[in-house]
Amino acid sequence: MASGKGQELEDAPAAHYRSAVWEHFAFRVTYDDGGKKIVDKSATVCKHCATRVVYFNSNTSNMSAHLRRHHPSEKIGSARGKGAEAKGQLLLPAAFKQAYGDESDRAKCITKGVAYFIAKDMQPYSVVEGAGFRHMIKALEPRYKIPSRKHFSNKVIPALYEETRQEIVKELSDTASVALTSDGWTSRATESFLTVTVHYITSEWEMKSSVLQTRPLYESHTSEHLSEALTEAVTEWKLQRGSSTIPVTTDNAKNMVNAVNATAGLGPQIGCFAHTVNLAAKNAVSINQVSRLLGKMRKVVAFFHRSTTATHALKTKQEMLQLPVHKLIHDVPTRWNTTYDMLERYLEQQASIYSALMDKDVRKNVKDIAVLTDSEVKLAEDLTKIHS
Repeated sequence: MASGKGQELEDAPAAHYRSAVWEHFAFRVTYDDGGKKIVDKSATVCKHCATRVVYFNSNTSNMSAHLRRHHPSEKIGSARGKGAEAKGQLLLPAAFKQAYGDESDRAKCITKGVAYFIAKDMQPYSVVEGAGFRHMIKALEPRYKIPSRKHFSNKVIPALYEETRQEIVKELSDTASVALTSDGWTSRATESFLTVTVHYITSEWEMKSSVLQTRPLYESHTSEHLSEALTEAVTEWKLQRGSSTIPVTTDNAKNMVNAVNATAGLGPQIGCFAHTVNLAAKNAVSINQVSRLLGKMRKVVAFFHRSTTATHALKTKQEMLQLPVHKLIHDVPTRWNTTYDMLERYLEQQASIYSALMDKDVRKNVKDIAVLTDSEVKLAEDLTKIHS
């Protein structure tokens, strides 16, 4: 549907109205008392000036004459859709060629939607400059001109942040009590950050969690510096609740524990259960007998990861022995559950591992690698049972 000066219009279907002049004209639409749509084909309406032009016997001469007389700047092609369509361009009625102004409600709505996409999906600002992204926006809304990445980083995203911040502050102000979790971490660029998350129950008894801030830590991670960062978060987000204190869950690092205990208005400090379990698991796998077992297993897994020949042989043996075609898992020292995953996967695939290591093309490259003994397999099975 198109519209022009209060009139509801309907474009003529391209399959039956092939003249290029139909890109500039449409039929007027009305409705009877029963709501049934009536398309008036006795006249057409100019999309530029809303003038009605008499139309009969499929003759487009009157419309062509109107365009030449009143809209000489508008070019009429030889046939509807030719030219632009052949070049893969988007064909639009003339009424839709006018771009949105930057301050129009529609443009602001789309810009905010793009900003939400960047923030929610954690996309880089440069995404708005990508050819594919711009093509998609052009196809969805040709009249919208997407702003620069600088406009998003300097204005739109900060405005969206402030709007969201005000909503959370308002919601928190209506909450009787809150709890915090906090953790320090290091990025791949070896930059240190402290993240603070708040947990609360709304007045509608809905449990919610919101990440309040992730701030860089440029100073050493002493208890005093961490305490200052936590105090800033409590003050900025107006989390104080009179004389009551705010419980904080952190890992068991001494500096974090001391920082919470030293910060006014915070406490008690609650050790993260998952981190406590992780410490206990690390102590368990450091036992000599378990450590030797895992070291032997890691050598086998690492060998299959770096050798394409061994990987292919393993897959062949898995299919031959009708075992799941799974890759071996190498554990990560900071995540105890990955050690369990490595043990479980090795036990699942031990027959195919042994068979692959005995393959003549693989065996010649095997150095300082041995399969598990029966007692080591029994130990691995007992360890997986402890986990479950």
